Amino acid sequence: MKNNFDLGNAGEHIASEFLTNKGYSVLAKNWRSGHLELDIVASKSNTIVFAEVKTRSGTYFQQPFQAVNRTKQRLIIQAANAYINRYEIDLEARFDILSIVKKGDGYDVEHIEDAFYPEVKR
Repeated sequence: MKNNFDLGNAGEHIASEFLTNKGYSVLAKNWRSGHLELDIVASKSNTIVFAEVKTRSGTYFQQPFQAVNRTKQRLIIQAANAYINRYEIDLEARFDILSIVKKGDGYDVEHIEDAFYPEVKR
């Protein structure tokens, strides 16, 4: 049985291949800026996609995507802003989640496009 670190790395590899097979160009994996991290940064057409990958060995407690709570979303949005500013990106941005569950020798992948949106401050 793989430990959580190995399972997470396997999930990120599977997610990267999944996106590539769907026509995305993977620009970065595990991109960091200080304490902030983006699992996968990809692009397709005129959109930059910030993809959070959640991998689990089962769904007894919750689906993997349910672990991306408001706090995690805020951190991803902050990291995305840092990435956009650093590389002067001028594309439409989208936040996706890849929810991966180990099933026997394989994995089930659910790609949730537009999984969440940045909050607009008024």
